Formats: sequence, structure tokens, C-alpha cells
Amino acid sequence: QVQLVESGGGLVQDGGSLRLSCAASERTFSTYAMGWFRQAPGKEREFVAHISKSGGGTYYADSVKGRFTISRGNTKNTVYLQMDSLKVEDTAVYYCAAAIGPYEYLRSDSYDYWGQGTQVTVTS
Repeated sequence: QVQLVESGGGLVQDGGSLRLSCAASERTFSTYAMGWFRQAPGKEREFVAHISKSGGGTYYADSVKGRFTISRGNTKNTVYLQMDSLKVEDTAVYYCAAAIGPYEYLRSDSYDYWGQGTQVTVTS
């Protein structure tokens, strides 16, 4: 059982930055592909970013491309989401997730383990 713990959320003004972290409990972290999703009130959970096991492949939702950067530190069992130029519409609970087996990175049901989420609120 993999445990994922997100941190780094908070309140920030429009145009500001935050860096989310997601720490995994397992030493086999480097064998998982990782993703970030978010869910705003009254909306469905949506894909934000994905990084391959090695970190060599990254993918982003169009809405965050050029503003967000996903990275991973396999020696630290941690995945990061650097969020710059934040907008009010980025306000949501952000979740990290781990995919063990074959996956389609856009699909939330491809991921096997989820964190509890961290709130990001962007004010105007």
C-alpha cells in the first residue's frame, strides 16, 4: 500500500506562485508514474500534469501548460508541482496520484493510489 502525502497548498494572489510536494511512503517510488489532478467546487476532478517513472516524460493540461512544471526527486520519493502565474481559476483541491501498471495519463482511473489533497486558493 502506497501512501501519498501532499503539502504546499495555501492562499496566494493572482499572478503568484506555489510549489506543491507529494511524498510517497514506498522506496519503490521510482517504479511509479505520477500525476497531479485537481477538483474545484462543483466540478469534476481534472488532469493537471503527469511525469513518467524516470522523469523523462512530462505532460500537461492545456490550461496549465507554460505555467506549471512537474518534476520528481526519486531519491527523495517526492514529486513536485511548481505553479507560477497562478489564476483565480486554478483554485481547487490538488491531488497527487501514483500509477503502477499500464496507464493513460489523462485518466484518473488509471492511477492506483491517491493522496488526501491540498487546497490551493488564488485570490484576485
